[in-house]
Amino acid sequence: MRVEMITSADGSPVALHTTGTGPDVVVLHGGGVPLAHYLPLADALEHRFTVHLYPRRGLPDAAPLTGAETLATDLADLSAVLKHTGARSILGHGSGGFLALRAGLTLPLYRIAVYDPTVSVNGRPSYDFLDAFEQAVRDGDPARALTLLSRGTSAGGPAARLPYGMSVLVNQMMLRRSGPRAAAALLPTVAPEIRRVREHDGPAGDYATITAEVLLAAGARSPEHFAENCRTLAEAVPHGQAVIIAGAGHDAPAAAHDEFVRPVSRFLSGSPVTA
Repeated sequence: MRVEMITSADGSPVALHTTGTGPDVVVLHGGGVPLAHYLPLADALEHRFTVHLYPRRGLPDAAPLTGAETLATDLADLSAVLKHTGARSILGHGSGGFLALRAGLTLPLYRIAVYDPTVSVNGRPSYDFLDAFEQAVRDGDPARALTLLSRGTSAGGPAARLPYGMSVLVNQMMLRRSGPRAAAALLPTVAPEIRRVREHDGPAGDYATITAEVLLAAGARSPEHFAENCRTLAEAVPHGQAVIIAGAGHDAPAAAHDEFVRPVSRFLSGSPVTA
């Protein structure tokens, strides 16, 4: 994988990672998820596409967060990547899906694929946990922060079914391991992204001016609000299509599961995708 440094509009560095040959595709990672988690996806796509990845601000090898970042900051970074690579197709996961859809309103894109996009459509989901989550992060209490995050983003999931105190205890035990500790270190980058999503809550019609082809994919094993929002957005976006991927959970892009890679590859290559 080739790595080069480019510069965003405000002079901040962007570490661009590139692999493969073929049409250019930019991958936008989910909130608080290191770029390295998407290397299996890049490997799965590199035989058909030139895949570009970059860590968004606050993550390792990216510009640090200052607290002044806005959606416009994220869009400027993406715009710099698109200009440098010539890419007109993007693939966004989670909050990267939110950024991809907002980019479709202003940036020159032909194809936008999103998976489990972290968007809020008419208050669904509400992200009511955000203030308490931010406080837990400020307090340096990652177990409480992770509990609030998992319960708030997956209302019907295992964490939500456990009593709150027990969920905190489980996370405290998990944080003894290096992997969860590394993930917890990135929690300060998650709250600003969710806040931007909540600030842009509104009707699906907010995305009706996107002219690109849009694949709105959700996992059948993901929290239900992802599929509900994808279906609602597909009705509003002129060239939108909703697809529910059987057997796939929220981590399908990072895991590069075949059930995810196949339909996304077909869409990005211009082939029909069966719903």
